[in-house]
Amino acid sequence: MTDKPLSDEALETQYNNRAAVPEHPALMAAWKADAQSARAAHPPTLLRYGPGEREVMDLFEAGPDAPIALFIHGGYWQALDKDWFSGIAPALVANGVSLAVASYDLCPGVRLGRIVTQMREAAALLRQRTGSRPMVFGHSAGGHLAACLLSEGRASAAMAISGLFDLEPLVPTSINAALGLDRMEARALSPIHWPAPNGGAPGGTVLDCIVGAEETAEFVRQSRDMATTWGARGAQTRFEALPRLNHFTVLTPLTDPDSPLVRRIVELARA
Repeated sequence: MTDKPLSDEALETQYNNRAAVPEHPALMAAWKADAQSARAAHPPTLLRYGPGEREVMDLFEAGPDAPIALFIHGGYWQALDKDWFSGIAPALVANGVSLAVASYDLCPGVRLGRIVTQMREAAALLRQRTGSRPMVFGHSAGGHLAACLLSEGRASAAMAISGLFDLEPLVPTSINAALGLDRMEARALSPIHWPAPNGGAPGGTVLDCIVGAEETAEFVRQSRDMATTWGARGAQTRFEALPRLNHFTVLTPLTDPDSPLVRRIVELARA
């Protein structure tokens, strides 16, 4: 935690990623273009993990016996869906790893706790399908959800990219207008306060906390603090700030089959 609490105005600035990266519309447009190309080249199988319209995953299969990874998208639990992120599939499939990309319901239509439950159900479906826990990784809000699944023994390993692990700083920001969290609920849904996966229960013990070095100080702090806190409790954690990358470009390495980030996901999926 920071020694001196930030003002509400400072927190608003620190957590407003779109304002921090003015070129974000072009970067997000590139996500969508890459996703459309990937879907055209390698049409996925649609999996339903629940009855709701958004309770679906795209599965990009690398082969019948391939290990599987689950990607959870960001958007502060209130924006985007699976269709924005198909572009990360080709790099993993090329390395022999199948990829599931999940959608979920969005706030304020549902409470954040319901989204956590939906990702539990998505992971359970993949485990039922393959016989093993999936490796889970996610971006921003998806990093939060990946850590939740790892804490509960629902993942074989996890990577949180620009993750959010302590939700209390969001309470006084405009982000919370859709989330509707008070400090008690925010703390209860913060995986930094959840049990660290230390081998005392089934499931994986590895959490990589990855962040762009050009992200706001709070996002860097969140990843560093999470790695330190869970590491001290017995989890196998790793913190890395990737040079020259911001909250949006931090996903760019996921489109390169030879990038260290993709190689690490492949390693964790195969372990």
